[in-house]
Amino acid sequence: MPAELNSETIMCIACTHTIHRAQHHFGWNRDFPPALTAKPGETILFECMDSSGGQMGADATLETLVNLDFAKINPVSGPVYVEGAKPGDALKVTIRKFHPIGHGWTANIPGFGLLADHFKDPALHVWKYDSVTMAPSAFGPGGRVPLKPFTGTIGVAPAEPGLHSVLPPRRVGGNLDIRDLTAGVTLYLPIETEGALFSVGDTHAAQGDGEVCGTAIESQMNVELTLDLVKGANLQTPRFTTTEPVTRHLDGAGYEVTTGIGPDLMTGAKEAVMRMIDLLAAEHGLNPVDAYMLCSVCGDLRISEIVDMPNWVVSFYFPRIVFA
Repeated sequence: MPAELNSETIMCIACTHTIHRAQHHFGWNRDFPPALTAKPGETILFECMDSSGGQMGADATLETLVNLDFAKINPVSGPVYVEGAKPGDALKVTIRKFHPIGHGWTANIPGFGLLADHFKDPALHVWKYDSVTMAPSAFGPGGRVPLKPFTGTIGVAPAEPGLHSVLPPRRVGGNLDIRDLTAGVTLYLPIETEGALFSVGDTHAAQGDGEVCGTAIESQMNVELTLDLVKGANLQTPRFTTTEPVTRHLDGAGYEVTTGIGPDLMTGAKEAVMRMIDLLAAEHGLNPVDAYMLCSVCGDLRISEIVDMPNWVVSFYFPRIVFA
C-alpha cells in the first residue's frame, strides 16, 4: 500500500459516498452545513486526518511538536446529514474497515496528560509500521507494540446551539478515545439534532485504556462506516457492541501490574502509572518519559475495586508481549 492515502489509492467497492479529507471541521455545531446527505443503511468512506491535522508527518521532529498550531488540532471529517434522523433516535454506526497510512506519532505535550505535573518537557516518538500486515511496531528505546486501529473521535452534533470544543467527550460522542471502537464494532450514538450531523476523525494505530500521556499512536487513516437509524432509542450516552475478544492482541505473554490505593481515584490512577514507569525504567532501562509514552499506547488503567470505603484500587496493566 502506498505511504500516503488518498481517494485515488483507496477504493471502497461497497461505499456509496466518500467524505474527502478536505471536508473537515473543528468542534461541533448543529448549524454546520453538511458535507453530504446520506440515506440510512449507506456505507461511506471517510478520509480522516490524524489529531494534529496533518502537522505531524513521518518526518516530524521535536521542533515540529513545539511549533504545533493547536487551532488545527483534532479535525473531524463530515458532517453527514442522515435522512430521517430525529432527536430521540440513535445513529447506528457499523465500523467496517480501516486503511492505515503506515506511520504515526506519540508525544508528551507540556501541560497535557495524566502526569503533566511530572513531565513538563516535550517529547516525541515517530512510528513506522506495515500498513498491510499491521505487525507490531518497534518503539525506538525498546519493545514492540501490537497494533489495533480505531477511531478516537466519533460523534454527532449536540442540541445546544453554537460551537463546542472537539476535545472533551460528550453524551453524543466526540473525543471518546475508546480503543475498542475498531473494525467489527457497532456503536450507537444519541441523536439530538435533525439529521444527526455525524463526523469522525482522530484515528489511532494503537492505544492503551486511559491514553495516559494524552496521545496514542496518532495516525492518519481512511475508515469505512455504515450509518443507520434506530428510531426512538432514547439513549442517554453512547453504547457499543463487540463481537470478539478485545485484548487478544496483547494477552499472549501476560501482564505486569502496578496499583494505586487510596480514597481518590485520580490520585490512585496517577500512582499506578508512576509505579509502572518506575518499573519499566528499572527493568528495561527506559527513560521515564519514554516509559510514559509507551504506557499510553499499550497499557490499561482499570478500576479494580470501588466498594470498600474509604480506599479504592486502581491498577495499571502493562502487556509483557511488548518486551517478549
